[in-house]
Amino acid sequence: MPWDVIKLNDGTSIPNIAFGTWTLGNGQQSTDKVDQAISVGFNHIAQSYRNEYEAGIAIKESGLDRNDLYITTKYSGLNGLDIETSINNSLNNLGVKYVDLYLIHHPRLAQPDIPTAWKQMEKVKADGLAKSIGVSNFQIADLEILLASAKVKPAANQILLHPYVVGRQTPLIQYAFDNNIAIEAYSVLIPLTHQPGGPVDGPVKDIATRLDVKPEQVLLAWAKAKGVIVVTSSSKKERLEGYLAAGDIDLTPEDVNNIDNAGAIGARRMTARTVIRRAAIAALIVAVIFGICSYMGFLPSMFLLHISQSNALIATVVFFILLALKLYF
Repeated sequence: MPWDVIKLNDGTSIPNIAFGTWTLGNGQQSTDKVDQAISVGFNHIAQSYRNEYEAGIAIKESGLDRNDLYITTKYSGLNGLDIETSINNSLNNLGVKYVDLYLIHHPRLAQPDIPTAWKQMEKVKADGLAKSIGVSNFQIADLEILLASAKVKPAANQILLHPYVVGRQTPLIQYAFDNNIAIEAYSVLIPLTHQPGGPVDGPVKDIATRLDVKPEQVLLAWAKAKGVIVVTSSSKKERLEGYLAAGDIDLTPEDVNNIDNAGAIGARRMTARTVIRRAAIAALIVAVIFGICSYMGFLPSMFLLHISQSNALIATVVFFILLALKLYF
């Protein structure tokens, strides 16, 4: 089944794959990349607030009717501006009269508090400046606060999602689905682009070989199987074409489970690595502090002998911890 649309809780529909512009920077190159994405078939531009002007040029030059392009952008609190001012600036930069989806980028930007900020978002929708409104990076507790006073439910919550975080994100995803809130997923390809060599590589490559597709297409198909809207990006035309083609890939439940299970293994390893590194750093800091105190003559001589022995032990333990970390991971 190809990429399609997902119906939102306000009755509108959103394409379930989007081209994200957050990594493109500014200038002509940004405009060119958005133009390229539109030309290969992306009809959903998930807009970064820092290059709206460049994206707006590409949108205008595409010649597409406004109804043929879905535009998402975010309230970022840029320059300390409020929501009403920011949405109007965004519309001016993009050269459009409305956006299809307007998101609060992060709960910490919901000032002075989430209910007040959301009331301002509801006004944006009521004024016709955005067809749908939503949030980004909101956790369950944030959504509970929002929903307690909201007159309009958020249509979507855009979150980090890839196999190494799906375990901790699953309760949030389920909560959103239970409340008829769509999930947009960014950074789906991180296991391949930023964390290669991990446990997820195995099942992804096996599936790619079996289906004669590319590993990145498998991960996009995995996200699609989760029922989320995928936000992705690339500067290469052939990769963008491949991303769109990934909509035709149907993974089996076993494929999805295998990727999930590999992601869980990777998540545990990353947690263990973090804990061990923090312990090693803490031990080294203790050793350094005692070393400085010893050098400055702040400690009694008998205590210094004991500390010197302790430091040697700490250094030895740290060495073997780091060695084990290196060998295991």
